[in-house]
Amino acid sequence: MSQSVREEFAPRWYSVFFNPFYLMRSGLFKGITKNKGYIKGKVMDFGCGSKPYTSVFNYDEYIGVDYETEVSNSNERLAADVFYDGKTIPFKDNEFDSAFSSEVLEHVFNPDEIIPEIYRVLKPGGHLLLTCPFFWPEHEQPYDFARYSSFAIQNLMERHGFEVVEYDKTGSFFETLAQGFIFYLYCFIPHKPKFLEAIFFTIFITPFLLLTLIFAAILPKRVKRSDYYLSNVIVVKKPEL
Repeated sequence: MSQSVREEFAPRWYSVFFNPFYLMRSGLFKGITKNKGYIKGKVMDFGCGSKPYTSVFNYDEYIGVDYETEVSNSNERLAADVFYDGKTIPFKDNEFDSAFSSEVLEHVFNPDEIIPEIYRVLKPGGHLLLTCPFFWPEHEQPYDFARYSSFAIQNLMERHGFEVVEYDKTGSFFETLAQGFIFYLYCFIPHKPKFLEAIFFTIFITPFLLLTLIFAAILPKRVKRSDYYLSNVIVVKKPEL
C-alpha cells in the first residue's frame, strides 16, 4: 500500500503541462480520498481495471473483480483477481467489509441486476464508495451504456436497499465546459513525436488550463453552478441487521 497512485489518476501540479484530463482526474481523486475512510477490511474493487487507487485505502485484503470483454482483454494493465459473467459476482453472501467502484457503472448494461449483487456480497453495515460520470465522451466502445445525474444515481442505490451516506459532484459548470474544450483541443494536436506533442500542449492547452484553474478558484459559487458537472461521488451503506 506504500506505492503511490499513478500520475494519470492523481495529477500533480506539473500535470497541467501534459495531462489533458487534469480537471476530471484531479476532482475525482479528491472525491475518492475525501471518502477513503469508508473503505477498509476485506475490500472488493468492482470493475477494478488496473487497480489504480489501492494505495489510497487501508485494508486487510483487496480483491479486484472485472468483466472480461474484448476491451479488457487488450488492456495489459488489467489486474483483476476474479472475473464475473456480467450477472453474478462469484462470492458468497456478506463476504466483504466494503466495496469500491470508480468510473465503472456507465459500462454496466444491467445495473438493476448488478447493484443487488454488490449489495448481496457486502456485509451488513458495509459501505460502497462509487464514482460514475455525468459528463464524458463515449469511451471503451461499444461498452458504454449510460450517464447518471445526481438524482438517478441516488435513486438507483436507494431502490436496491442502500442508504446514501455521502454524495458529492466533481467539477463546476465552468470546469466541465473547460474540460470538454481542452479534450477537444487535445484531439487535434500532433501526438508523434512526443516532443512535438509537448510543445503544442504547452502552447495551446496549458495556458487555457491554468486560466480555468484561476477562474474556478475566484468565481462565486452562483456563477460556477453545480447542475453541469463531471462525475458523481457517492458513498452508500448496506443497513445493519
